Amino acid sequence: MRRFKGLLKASHFGPTLIVTTISFLFANYYWWEGPAFVIAFGVFTGQLVVGWSNDLYDYADDARHNRTNKPLVSGEITESFLRNWLRFMLPFSFIANLLGPLGIRGGLVYMLGIACGVAYNFYFKFSRFSPLPYAIAFAALPSSIVISKEITPPLWMWLGGALFGMAAHFINVIKDMKEDHASGIKGMPQSLGTRGSILVALVLISCGVFVLIQQLNS
Repeated sequence: MRRFKGLLKASHFGPTLIVTTISFLFANYYWWEGPAFVIAFGVFTGQLVVGWSNDLYDYADDARHNRTNKPLVSGEITESFLRNWLRFMLPFSFIANLLGPLGIRGGLVYMLGIACGVAYNFYFKFSRFSPLPYAIAFAALPSSIVISKEITPPLWMWLGGALFGMAAHFINVIKDMKEDHASGIKGMPQSLGTRGSILVALVLISCGVFVLIQQLNS
């Protein structure tokens, strides 16, 4: 049970649950409850891949800053245990999404988002292009569900998802800003600082809301 809780913590369970819930709501709108649960499960497995790879890559830095809320640092799970689960989950998630209701096209679009999440963990987190993977991943999630019904995703969906995704990136970094600066992490939020990141996040959210309002009024 302790290891199971550690796996959930390593997945960044809060954001994972939010993304999974959003995917269920979208899927339930375009499909119905049965396929929606299957799609949400596939999305959940993809989020596990992103979260687990993040904790594995950041383990040394988390230990340096004594982040005991991280299960690897607290000793709830070991690197080898988490790495073995990641090796299992990566192909499992790929197969589950492509063979599920999302289909090949929708599944590939969603897995593009997962690939962006992993790329952020290993590369973009340290680049001034750090918002880019978030933009693509958040645009890909709802679009993959729409594509699964053989519908072309509208522009507002791509744009709205990208804007909210980038806003989430700036908000997520704020809590670790001091530690990131100490570790030499130079993503765009770290370059702008806390105040700059808050301002950019507010602007992005406002733009995202504007896009949605325009869609509702059209």
